[in-house]
Amino acid sequence: MKVIILAAGEGTRLRPHTLERPKCLVEADGRSLLDRQLDVLATEGIDPVILVGGYRAEMLHRDDIKLRINPLFSETNMVWSLFCAEDDFDGGMIVSYGDIVYSRKILRTLLKSEADIAVTIDLDWESYWRTRNENPLDDAETLKMSSDGKVLEIGQEPNSLEEIEGQYIGLMKFSAEGVAILKKVFHDAKKSGNLCGKPVKNAYMTDLLQATIDLGYAVHSAPVHGGWVEVDTCEDLFLTSTKSRLHSIESNLTE
Repeated sequence: MKVIILAAGEGTRLRPHTLERPKCLVEADGRSLLDRQLDVLATEGIDPVILVGGYRAEMLHRDDIKLRINPLFSETNMVWSLFCAEDDFDGGMIVSYGDIVYSRKILRTLLKSEADIAVTIDLDWESYWRTRNENPLDDAETLKMSSDGKVLEIGQEPNSLEEIEGQYIGLMKFSAEGVAILKKVFHDAKKSGNLCGKPVKNAYMTDLLQATIDLGYAVHSAPVHGGWVEVDTCEDLFLTSTKSRLHSIESNLTE
């Protein structure tokens, strides 16, 4: 099972920490986000690791990582970055954002899913969001699920907490069949020039997932309860909750 880590963006909300390095190399409590994520992946023997870089990509070269480049990183978004690694899509794969760190328990939960497309959803998102934002609706996205755990709506701007049944964390898994579905949705969108109302180059991963759902394909949730960190802003970097969650993740790597 391979993993593709998306790390091409400039991380402007983390400046000045990203002025001289890509976002995934920003250090949180003494270690980079990338190193922390790699430690978790290693516990389950996830290999190979493929990193999609763009901004300051020269800093991402490592002997144990395959590096792919999004040359249009300054004018594109996550979906475009992901498909810069399309040649590596054979078989199943995990896709992860580069600005998150998650526990081994979360990774195991995702790996256990038998769905062709499984998306990690934090059901206890609200308490974490309240440590990061005065208003928990800030920077949150809608997430609606069916009674059997299928995702029905994802990635829209919420008007109330009732529209958020969980929070997408930027970690997902695709079987070989799921990869084939993903490729079809993407390439059809490229032909039409539209992905959930956006130009394909500007589309988010949640747009790609929603388009997949709208076409009738099943996108299943892999529900978790906390145990992860997102470092998107300078405020995130120094939050007590960030440090405590990172410490918990690191201390439980051998569980």
